[in-house]
Formats: sequence, C-alpha cells, structure tokens
Amino acid sequence: MIKKMEHTAIIVGNMDETIHYYGDMFGFKVRLQGSNEKREMAFLYLEEQPGMEIELIRDIDPIGEYNKSGIVNHLAFTVEDINKAIQHYKSKGIEFLSPEPQPTLEGGRMILFHGPNDELLQLVERVKL
Repeated sequence: MIKKMEHTAIIVGNMDETIHYYGDMFGFKVRLQGSNEKREMAFLYLEEQPGMEIELIRDIDPIGEYNKSGIVNHLAFTVEDINKAIQHYKSKGIEFLSPEPQPTLEGGRMILFHGPNDELLQLVERVKL
C-alpha cells in the first residue's frame, strides 16, 4: 500500500534555468542529476522535507507522448506568513495571478503563479490553530 508521496514530475524546456529558479526562489537543492541519449533529469529536494522531491524532465529525444501524457494541476508550497512570502517573491520578480491571497477550503489562504516552464505553482498559508 502507499506509504508516502514520492515526487512530482515537471516537464521542462531548460534544465539549468529551472534548477536555478527552484534553488534561488525556494531553496531546493539537487539530489541527483543526469542524462542519457533520450532524456535529461534532475531530482530536487528541500532539506526540511527530503522525502518529497520535484523531478525535472527534459526530453532530448521524446518518446511518444511522454512529455504530454500527464497532467499536474499545480505544485503547492506551505509558507508561514503568506503576506511576507508574497512581498519576498514579488521582490524576486514573481508575478502572482491574483492581487490578493484567496481563501482555502479549510480557512487558510493561497495564491497562484507560474514557474519558468509555465507550470502552475501555489503558496499556501495553513490555518493557524
């Protein structure tokens, strides 16, 4: 049976640019990076949560529709204070898709933006109990 969430894969156009973006913006580090004749891949992690990774895939020689076969709606990151996070990431050039955070179903707040490959990303401030 399922024991944990393993990783989320994102198809990328430029591997170095994407690694740089996730590293500089959010503090992700590269655990493993490599390539073969068909594909370049990298696995990124956060020191605070090393068991969950982002897998970056750049097809050099696409196999069928692999790079278009899955749909990931968004990748979400938890933040302590969404207003501070918004200001921090705005200063780094992120443009958010709404002017203000929106309420979540559980009473927290969230805001969406796009990453370097047009992937949808989200900041989430959980309910403080």
